[in-house]
Amino acid sequence: MDPHLQRLQKEIAAAVEGLSPEQLSQHSPGKWCAGEVLEHLYLTYTGTVKGLSGSQKQASAWLQPKAGRSEADPDRGGIRIPAFRPRRPSSSASARIAAGEVRAEIGPKIAEMDESIARCEERFGSRRKLLDHPILGPLTAAQWRKFHLVHGLHHVKQIKRLRELAIEE
Repeated sequence: MDPHLQRLQKEIAAAVEGLSPEQLSQHSPGKWCAGEVLEHLYLTYTGTVKGLSGSQKQASAWLQPKAGRSEADPDRGGIRIPAFRPRRPSSSASARIAAGEVRAEIGPKIAEMDESIARCEERFGSRRKLLDHPILGPLTAAQWRKFHLVHGLHHVKQIKRLRELAIEE
């Protein structure tokens, strides 16, 4: 596994280790709970895997795969895709994926994403832009890995703060 994604996997696991489902659901009014932060990360990894696969049904509305080519459009730097998930009010009732399920699946999803990125990098080369990020634009395999590490570590900090609050209560 790529060192960036391996570190990400370990940091997320350490941040949620020992948190009960109730602690994963605690939040301040209008803020996400740790479970929702995990869900957000899980959905970004799922979105990257789907975007890179080019054959998924759900993503066909926002990606136009090209046979034998990467998903990035060389004419405009790639195909823009919408944000992976709109911000929604925090409420454990609004979560689409149970926190315990996300906690169990997020590590394997990172591994799956690592495999998807590696396959695309092998097929298209390390310098080729593989897929557009909705805000950052087209990214190479290395840039996707680094993005997910930086983005994930940002949210790990949030989870750690929420963890401290949950343990205090």
